Amino acid sequence: MPQDERQRSKSRASTSRAVARPPARAKVPLRKLLKVASVAGGIQFGWALQLSLLTPYVQELGIPHAWASIIWLCGPVSGLFVQPLVGHFSDRCTSRFGRRRPFIVGGAISIAVAVLLIGHSADIGWLLGDRGDFRPRAIAVFVFGFWILDVANNMTQGPCRALLADLTGKDHRRTRVANAYFSLFMAVGNILGYATGSFSGWFKILPFTLTSACNVDCANLKSAFFLDVIFIVITTCISTSAAHEVPLGSRDQSAPFSEEGHEQSSDVHEAFLWELFGTFRYFSGTIWIILIVTALTWLGWFPFLLFDTDWMGREIYGGEPNEGQNYATGVRMGALGLMLNSVVLGITSVLMEKLCRKWGAGFIWGISNILMALCFLAMLILYYVAIHMDYRGHDLPPNGIVIAALIIFTILGGPLAITYSVPYALVSIRTESLGLGQGLSLGVLNLAIVIPQIVVSMGSGPWDQLFGGGNSPAFAVGGISALAGGLIAILAIPRSSAQKPRALP
Repeated sequence: MPQDERQRSKSRASTSRAVARPPARAKVPLRKLLKVASVAGGIQFGWALQLSLLTPYVQELGIPHAWASIIWLCGPVSGLFVQPLVGHFSDRCTSRFGRRRPFIVGGAISIAVAVLLIGHSADIGWLLGDRGDFRPRAIAVFVFGFWILDVANNMTQGPCRALLADLTGKDHRRTRVANAYFSLFMAVGNILGYATGSFSGWFKILPFTLTSACNVDCANLKSAFFLDVIFIVITTCISTSAAHEVPLGSRDQSAPFSEEGHEQSSDVHEAFLWELFGTFRYFSGTIWIILIVTALTWLGWFPFLLFDTDWMGREIYGGEPNEGQNYATGVRMGALGLMLNSVVLGITSVLMEKLCRKWGAGFIWGISNILMALCFLAMLILYYVAIHMDYRGHDLPPNGIVIAALIIFTILGGPLAITYSVPYALVSIRTESLGLGQGLSLGVLNLAIVIPQIVVSMGSGPWDQLFGGGNSPAFAVGGISALAGGLIAILAIPRSSAQKPRALP
């Protein structure tokens, strides 16, 4: 009898554990992950316009080239504080609309306000009394809108990536696929944004944008930002309507949009901004390597992203802002090159999962950084060839020079796709054991991105001026950083074991 009782007791305990065990978490369909990631297209549309047109435009307002990079300082500074804070609060948000979606919608509205301010900065400056080539009031409005735009970009992108990480949970492969989707829509946004920036006839389609204070180039910029507002509204609606988040505190752990065990990790392990640095001591060596490679990668990328179209207008077309048409033509050609760059970015994003599964994410990241360094070296060689030709200052560059520059811009799309995807996936996978929420874990990675950007923003202009102006000195430093990051990624980031391909439901 005692033996029978023990067996019955074990049976009851087993049944009790089976009842207490929460049901298996349903997987989110890939088509929904695709819809959620679509907001990246709207965000990147405006970011593409910002990257391709705003450095030349602020010089047309009267800011010297040596100080143009200082304007971009607001981006990394706001990212240093905004993204960790937004990640912290979104991890704890108890809104009935979910944790991430309120921040995504708020950021999208802020982006729309910011681009309208930037687009109308010349008109507002004119109303406040600006006249002549130097327009301080327009510059003040521009900088104010620029700061809002960078804060809004950081406010939106972090929660969107965190939302994708929430939906994929601990499925590492789906996490990589979700980040590849995000990178794909960034490519779509880049293509549309750079194509919009390269078109010189928007002022004819929207003639009301041409005013006494706003010339043709300004009117084209303003028109492009009107299109950006429409695009960000559409993609935000698609993304937020696809992700039906379960509000924080819900006990329905079987719902596909809830995060397992989040209540415990939120209350116990996540840190606020001033506690964030204390979590560094818990990082493994691999996480530190990922952060170092990320910092070196962005030390390479940011000079290019900051001065790409300016390089085309100055070094290749030999123009200067507000002096003839060569500079403006070069800027538009640079935007065309960035559009081609985005096509390659999109193709690479589609192939990302297969590449990482076959060769390992760290190895792919390292090879992409080495390719980036070679492209920067090619840009320096091309500039050296251009300055020894006799067209500069009085004629357009030969077709061969322009085609070579466009090819370099295009090839760089592959490494850029890796940068937009692989580091985020690696950090999401490796920080979950620390108990950090996905919002804050991506905020940690953001620190490795914005600190190099601060260095480049403060130093690239004076550094270039030290060597006689132009953008080549900053590109040389970027190439060295990219090469170093690539070698470290190949040698120090562990390669995951090969996985057999399987269909994702």
